[in-house]
Amino acid sequence: MPDTDPYRFTSTAPSSTPTYGSASTSADTSDGITRADVARTLLWAVVVISAVTNMALSYGGSATAPHLAAGIVTVLSAGTLVVRRLRGRRK
Repeated sequence: MPDTDPYRFTSTAPSSTPTYGSASTSADTSDGITRADVARTLLWAVVVISAVTNMALSYGGSATAPHLAAGIVTVLSAGTLVVRRLRGRRK
C-alpha cells in the first residue's frame, strides 16, 4: 500500500526517520508546495485582511481615502485570484 500521509511535504520514499521539510531530489514534485500555492495563500490573506480593515474603517468613521485604499487592495487581490483560477482551468 502506498504512503498516503496527507501531511507529508515531499514525495520521497518512506524511511525510518521522518524527512518533513527536506528538499526532494526526485523529479516528481507533484506532492510538494509550489510557488502557486504560496501565492494563492498570500493573496487570500491580503483579501481577508483588507476586507476586515475596510469594515473596521467603516465602523470607525474614518475618512474616505483609507476606505478607497482598502477597497482597491481588496478588489485587485480578489481579481488576481479569479484570473489565476480561470487561467488554471484553461491549461
